[in-house]
Amino acid sequence: MKPLQPDTLIRNPGGAPLVASVQVPCEAARLWRVVGNFAGFDAFIPALSHIQMTGAGVGALRTKFFHDGHCVVEQLNSHDDEAMYMTWTTIYNTLGVAQLWAAMRVEGLGEECSRATWTLIGEPLEMPPAAFEEFVQAFAEGALENVRQMLS
Repeated sequence: MKPLQPDTLIRNPGGAPLVASVQVPCEAARLWRVVGNFAGFDAFIPALSHIQMTGAGVGALRTKFFHDGHCVVEQLNSHDDEAMYMTWTTIYNTLGVAQLWAAMRVEGLGEECSRATWTLIGEPLEMPPAAFEEFVQAFAEGALENVRQMLS
């Protein structure tokens, strides 16, 4: 009998990155406090009913519960408050996504202006790639527009 070997179902997705970006009339640190809070995405994504965290910092798990009953579990891969970026990977979901990796970055564009950029790379399970890309793009752009409205 062959000995068991280390294995995992987590892998980085392939495909072209989808990018959503928003310019906000506030200092970068203020914008980062909103979009850089891994546990706080329910503040700007109205489809979320709540978020439950397991652990803290890099390696922590975020479970996002949606009003429609869906849920997504994500692991924080990196988080740097000074450089204002973080990355995460979806490890479980009921949305029909095979693999998903995401990054959030904030950059200052002057004293009272900054930009948040959300990059996502994903592979759908059940929907055609074009429909998946359209859904993800609209979701991210809508969420960032909510951020812009909150901070303007």
